[in-house]
Amino acid sequence: MGILDSISHIHAVSSHRPWPRALVTEAGWQAAIDRLVEGSLTLLGFWGEPTAVHMAMLDGGSAEIAVVTYECTAGTFPSVASRHRPALRLERTIHDLFGLVPGVADDLRPWLDHYVWGKYYPLSGRNASRDVRPYQFLPAEGEALHQVAVGPVHAGTIEPGHFRFTANGEHVVRLEQWLGYTHKGIESLMQGASLEAAAKLANRTSGDSAVAYAFAFACAVEAALQIEAPRRATLLRALMAELERLANHLGDIGAICNDASFALMHAQTGILRERCLRAANVAFGHRLMMDVIVPGGVSRDIAPDGVAALRALLAELRKVFPRLIELYDNTASLQDRTVTTGIVKAEYTRQFGAGGYVGRASGRDFDARRAMAYPPYDALSFEVPVLQAGDVNARVWIRIREVEQSVELIEQILDRLGPGGLATALPPRIGHGACEGMALTEAFRGDVLVWLRLDDELRVERCHLRDASWFQWPLLETAIEGNIIADFPLCNKSFNCSYSGADL
Repeated sequence: MGILDSISHIHAVSSHRPWPRALVTEAGWQAAIDRLVEGSLTLLGFWGEPTAVHMAMLDGGSAEIAVVTYECTAGTFPSVASRHRPALRLERTIHDLFGLVPGVADDLRPWLDHYVWGKYYPLSGRNASRDVRPYQFLPAEGEALHQVAVGPVHAGTIEPGHFRFTANGEHVVRLEQWLGYTHKGIESLMQGASLEAAAKLANRTSGDSAVAYAFAFACAVEAALQIEAPRRATLLRALMAELERLANHLGDIGAICNDASFALMHAQTGILRERCLRAANVAFGHRLMMDVIVPGGVSRDIAPDGVAALRALLAELRKVFPRLIELYDNTASLQDRTVTTGIVKAEYTRQFGAGGYVGRASGRDFDARRAMAYPPYDALSFEVPVLQAGDVNARVWIRIREVEQSVELIEQILDRLGPGGLATALPPRIGHGACEGMALTEAFRGDVLVWLRLDDELRVERCHLRDASWFQWPLLETAIEGNIIADFPLCNKSFNCSYSGADL
């Protein structure tokens, strides 16, 4: 039975796409929430428009995805977050961006609007433009509790975010985050944009996942237009995606060790990460491979000396990386900091649908490359590592195993590269009205969702981009509880959530 078969009170179902979408009544919307609450479905995405809200849901058993839409005729909609907490920050974002009010909501604090837009949170006083309200962090009760505020400005070159700790001595009782400081209006800028301009914006949603976002955006456009990229183009896309995964995992492994005062590992993995970025520059003309993946295929072929550069990179990784892993595994003082620190319970990763190394380190066996089997991964051989411990050490080991898998995948792709086209031509216009597309791809952090609607002239009417971090940031709050404040940098880096990707 499909997802929509179990949801009652459906007005209409659209079937001219590879995934079903239904317009539902309030009863149908509540039925969808029921299935999220009972755990038979996982929330993939939750976004709004001026007069409607949408939910994308995944059936983990069948890997089926469906979207339900509720029309907010009175500017309100039944709250999802009041019954299913993973929706909370997305629900608050919908209110910030569109003013739609969730009924029976128990938390309508702003997420993106820091009380300065004056749109849905009116300012007061003579100097209203300077009147910024204090944000009400959630209270905690107990003896000898104190608060420690960290951020939004941090040491080093990391993005801004506010972390409010409530602690008893050094032990954390509660952590609450407030983000939104990197809001740049990407979804707003998408509206009315050409596909070329929108693809560039998608690339820049979260800079360290430029390839993953470009991949997802291109696949969503192709789904909407019902076209396919050429085989060579899909292989080059996956090649870039695995190269991006390599660079980020290597950087993360070293940074986690550095936060445990093991600088040697940080230095050595930093060298390997730099090798990845240089190889990417040789192969595709850009260290982050921006603007190479486009709707229809790729904008350029791999450079003549690109294959040799990548094979040299693989040889160096196979030689150096195992020694570094042995060093990590045999350094007792490092294991003392990472083992049993920052545990995320398996039930939380299931409830929040946490992807990537956060989910897989706590037993959630999901990878969009395998579950969605999008080209060329449907024809490639790879394993998805899964562990159960859920601690910092487990998140490091998931990255280690994924580095090894990416090395093998890159070699498979290089061996399969043959002659072929680079792009399928897009139609000049649709010719039959607006169309929608959606795609789910695997970034190094986890799954990235892109949903869009194109008008008849191939301009973007609406586009929603959902980073894996939306469902990982809340789990960091649970992971640090009971740990000491000094372990927060270690826990935080083991998650390495995107600030920019969660600020739209």
